[in-house]
Amino acid sequence: PYLREKNLWGLDLSLEISWNGQVVSRPPYREMYWSPAQMLAHMTVNGASSRTGDLFASGTVSGPEKDQRGAFIELTWGGTDPVTVNGEPRTFLEDGDEVVISATAPGPSGTRIGFGEVSGRILPAR
Repeated sequence: PYLREKNLWGLDLSLEISWNGQVVSRPPYREMYWSPAQMLAHMTVNGASSRTGDLFASGTVSGPEKDQRGAFIELTWGGTDPVTVNGEPRTFLEDGDEVVISATAPGPSGTRIGFGEVSGRILPAR
């Protein structure tokens, strides 16, 4: 009962995932099953505390369509369904690959509000 919400709502965030400069997925946050309020309630119902400055995350954001899958293991269906990246079929990340995730939200009068981006490059094992 503590997870029931009277008014269903979600955050209309648009994410974009690029793999070596090519957009491979656009997962919609509005498709998330649980709202941030429900996730926080679930996290704290058993006594876990939440304090100012704490961060918590939703986990992988994925939608129902193939081009909305938020994890590469989902995007390539566990490596069995390659994604073409810059003309080359790929099933997993490799040394030197770069992944960039960005997000926007609707703003006033049809504008978009940007949240910036995060990126990472796969380095070879030492």
